[in-house]
Amino acid sequence: MDELLLRSLTPSVLAVLVRRGADFAAAEDAVQDALVEAVRVWPGDTPRDPKGWLVTVAWRRFLDATRADTSRRRREDRFDEEPAPGPAPAVDDTLQLYFLCAHPSLTPSSAVALTLRAVGGLTTRQIARAYLVPEATMAQRISRAKRTVSGVRFDRPGDVSTVLRVLYLVFNEGYSGDVDLAAEAIRLTRQLAAAIDHPEVAGLLALMLLHHARRASRTGPDGSLVPLAEQDRGRWDTGMIAEGVGILQAALARDRLGEFQAQAAVAALHADAPTAEETDWVQIVEWYDELAGLTDSPVVRLNRAVAVGEADGPRAGLAELAALSDSLPRRTAVAAYLHERDGDLATAARLYAEAAHKAPTLAERDHLTRQAARLNAERR
Repeated sequence: MDELLLRSLTPSVLAVLVRRGADFAAAEDAVQDALVEAVRVWPGDTPRDPKGWLVTVAWRRFLDATRADTSRRRREDRFDEEPAPGPAPAVDDTLQLYFLCAHPSLTPSSAVALTLRAVGGLTTRQIARAYLVPEATMAQRISRAKRTVSGVRFDRPGDVSTVLRVLYLVFNEGYSGDVDLAAEAIRLTRQLAAAIDHPEVAGLLALMLLHHARRASRTGPDGSLVPLAEQDRGRWDTGMIAEGVGILQAALARDRLGEFQAQAAVAALHADAPTAEETDWVQIVEWYDELAGLTDSPVVRLNRAVAVGEADGPRAGLAELAALSDSLPRRTAVAAYLHERDGDLATAARLYAEAAHKAPTLAERDHLTRQAARLNAERR
């Protein structure tokens, strides 16, 4: 069973049902039923046209559900004729589906959560982690979003800013999470940049390229995390970095600064440094100041504390960190790093061990555990 194929086909199959007139919530349920059926049937009889097979099965499931709902009996005539069998059209509806999911009837946060779950293929747990909320809270948010759009025709696209937020979160999960979606997010953002002349679209594309250029160096041969300062910069994709910097410079020249452009500027400064020691941390702090003025994100303030610690010394960074909530993910790990740089190895070791227990991924937990063990060994 090719799970990657199923995942890649899901958005386009969902888009076909929505385009034929199915409301989003019912279409998603039908597609999920079709995927379950594919898992059962395909290992012994894989169809020659997988997308067409999924569309046909999902559409039948949708018709069955529609007919079973007596309150929608009058709508049956609209859906009663099943399309003629044959190959599904080779149309990439994925980006259009992102826009349709950013529906005006939804709040931006609900639209993002719904799209990540239904189109991006992320689990509720992954989305909750990206939003820094409990999994149960996110499950309720997604359920409310589905109820809101139940029966709504998705014929009015949402705004660009919501779509950008979705693409960014999909990329982040693909870049560091359980599901590899980074390349797909870049592909869709390239499509969007080609269709819309907007500096923030360009800023997001630049940010993705600059991060993706470092991907090969982020883990060791055994899968362990390699911190930015210790990465082999010879493995960075210089062509991708040059492309990202060029796109960013053109966007910044338009003097319409946005959140993604500011983040890309930080990434560009990291990419421009020949060594970790030569990183221009003063400029990075300045860009985080710009970013803090554009967004009230606690993650931005956490990253700024790290930058201040590098630019002005670890005690200055710890002073910035003191203003942030202890519940902020990765705050404990940052505190451990700054205490280590300040020479307080005992406190740093204790905090690394504490951070390991809170780590959202196995790779991070292992990395932090090794950091604690290293410091404890040095103190002996």
